[in-house]
Amino acid sequence: MNHHVAAPPTKLGYILSEKIPGHKFVRVSGLIGGLIRVGRVKMSGGVEWALHCCVVLTSVEEPVPATKLAELHDVSASYLAKQLQALSRAGLIRSVQGKAGGYTLTREPASITVLDVVEAVDGPSPAFTCTEIRQRGPLATPAEACTTPCPIARVMGGADAAWREALRTVSIADLAQDVASASGPTALARVSAWLTTPQI
Repeated sequence: MNHHVAAPPTKLGYILSEKIPGHKFVRVSGLIGGLIRVGRVKMSGGVEWALHCCVVLTSVEEPVPATKLAELHDVSASYLAKQLQALSRAGLIRSVQGKAGGYTLTREPASITVLDVVEAVDGPSPAFTCTEIRQRGPLATPAEACTTPCPIARVMGGADAAWREALRTVSIADLAQDVASASGPTALARVSAWLTTPQI
């Protein structure tokens, strides 16, 4: 039975997150399904592929070529390269040059959060941008009277903070552990063996 826990409160209420039984973190709906959704927040498909790559890179010690990662996930190599470059720019993975080159994580999986990956690919900008509609129209509120964010901006800001905090509590190590729980303890070992098999 799933339980719902309250995320950090806003002045106008609470944002609810779904806790996964037996785990310490909340569910990020649709991690394996195109667009990741937290409530109505949508993220690009690139976030999904970036997260998958980070998880599988926990299973190997040597660099993995981008083409190998693309083949594993059955995605365009050129498309995946953009996500890998974003992760590299953010310092989450590094590129190793040479014949045996490829990508590796730059630090321990437990120190890389899902939010780190999301912001590396999609950027840190908030999902909602207030355009001060209250200052428009025939009954516009004077700008000098708008000394605090409007109620809509406050609740949207609270919601944005809540889902970011939910993603901040989940690490790549947590996801890797969940893969083992969901797909069996040998799942990542099989991925590792496939990734490290020399290409013919």
